[in-house]
Amino acid sequence: MAHYSLFGRLALAATALTALIGAAPLRLTVATDGKADHKTLQAAIDALPDTGGEIAITPGTYREKLSIVRGGVRLVGKGKRPQDVVLVYGDASATVGGTLKSSSVTVSGDDFLARNLTIQNDYHLHNDKPSQAVALALMGDRAQLYKVRLLGAQDTLYAASRKGKPPSRQYFRDCYVEGHVDFIFGDSKAVFDRCTIHGIANGTVMITAQSKSSPEQDSGYVFDRCTITADPKVGELWFGRAWRPYATVVFLRTRIDADLQPKGWREWTPGKTDTFKTAYYAEYASTGRGANPAAREPTAHALDAKTAERWAPRRFLSGPDGWTPGRF
Repeated sequence: MAHYSLFGRLALAATALTALIGAAPLRLTVATDGKADHKTLQAAIDALPDTGGEIAITPGTYREKLSIVRGGVRLVGKGKRPQDVVLVYGDASATVGGTLKSSSVTVSGDDFLARNLTIQNDYHLHNDKPSQAVALALMGDRAQLYKVRLLGAQDTLYAASRKGKPPSRQYFRDCYVEGHVDFIFGDSKAVFDRCTIHGIANGTVMITAQSKSSPEQDSGYVFDRCTITADPKVGELWFGRAWRPYATVVFLRTRIDADLQPKGWREWTPGKTDTFKTAYYAEYASTGRGANPAAREPTAHALDAKTAERWAPRRFLSGPDGWTPGRF
């Protein structure tokens, strides 16, 4: 048997690892001026091995329509603030023929992570015709976003699951999400932890349109220690409405610094749909001028401290694989 020095054994191990994961580096850089591994973000994404890797993004605006299908992709903005790195596009359902097709960034791979950047759909800034225009379509499991700004108008964030798969677990921490109609929608199992949720100027603002479709589906949205704000030109501000009959949305310890409609929740189409009898809407320890639990829709739940523990982020996101986001 051949004998190798420690250095030799390490070199052999490195060679074996390279053969296993491919020759592409696990960490790439992107810059708009070309002074990096790649000038476009999609090129960097496509250059990652199947096991994923990290892409460090130099400050700038990247006008690209991005698709992330492999797992383990990490996007990290290298600016001082999330505003310094902007990933933006301007498609809409009205222009491309479908809500999902409109997305600026589409993530279907598992174990996605984004930090310190902005994802935007700016269709509404350049067009007068209202339309669904998604900034981020997130469908992968075990996703984590930290200090990410999600900007749009109608349907800003599609927090959803892949068809035929268990609900995707998604964790948003210290993020900012803005929009107006149904701007956080889908059927994922998502926690928004210490995020700011902002309604932009519009006659009616619906924060959520969760789409749990059956009692057995383990999906829902939990907002924990978030802050809700709104533009002064907002007409009516609502927690949301049920896109599917069993929509599940819970607000815990939320500061409502806006004039939320007293009932909190609205029917999908008043006078035509009847989802309150099946949807689960709940609230615990809200504060701020929009906190008014006594006036809420009668079918909504006012939780006590013990019941609210059921929806604690760690418990809510736990699964058989033992996964919890890295910063708990």
